[in-house]
Amino acid sequence: MTPAEQSLKAAEICRLAPVVPVLVIDDLAHARPLAEALIAGGLPALEVTLRTPCALDAIRAMAEVPGGVVGAGTLLTPADVKAAKAAGATFGVSPGATDRLIAACQDEGLPLLPGAATASEIMALLEVGYSVQKFFPAEQAGGAAYLKAIGAPIPQVSFCPTGGISLKIAPDYLGLKNILCVGGSWVAPKEAMAQGDWAAITMLAREASALPRSS
Repeated sequence: MTPAEQSLKAAEICRLAPVVPVLVIDDLAHARPLAEALIAGGLPALEVTLRTPCALDAIRAMAEVPGGVVGAGTLLTPADVKAAKAAGATFGVSPGATDRLIAACQDEGLPLLPGAATASEIMALLEVGYSVQKFFPAEQAGGAAYLKAIGAPIPQVSFCPTGGISLKIAPDYLGLKNILCVGGSWVAPKEAMAQGDWAAITMLAREASALPRSS
């Protein structure tokens, strides 16, 4: 799967909802009910970060929930890519991009949303074929104002910004023409997960899924 083909698939996934939940799952028992709660609230695209020991098993469990599209976040190495694909991830997300990571996604046929934070990084990924990219860390790297500015000289690239985004500021991003969706963790608070309050998470998901976007 070429980078251009990966970006076409990534765009499809990003257009499923205005927000892609960024999930850190510490307890495997939370995986399936969390996926069910988020999907019920209108957020079908789920990014499970590979930051915990049970992350791959969580992807396996969530991939079985009807209506969901489960991806693996925090891909850093080719080994991460292979493990994520084997666990059932249908897309990958990385904080940055390396030649080895890109090659692994091509070899494994895993659509990648590669991370970029500067104009040069964005241009380098576009040159390879990635027209859909993750902007990370969004708030720390310049926020919505930066993405609005970068859209003038590089209109060919669309973004899913992630990092420090909340419900309050998400509209600042979603109102831009070069933003397909945003990534956020606020829809799955650790407290709600620990308490098993899946109804609260569904409510947060519904609120997020109702956010308007321009693209």
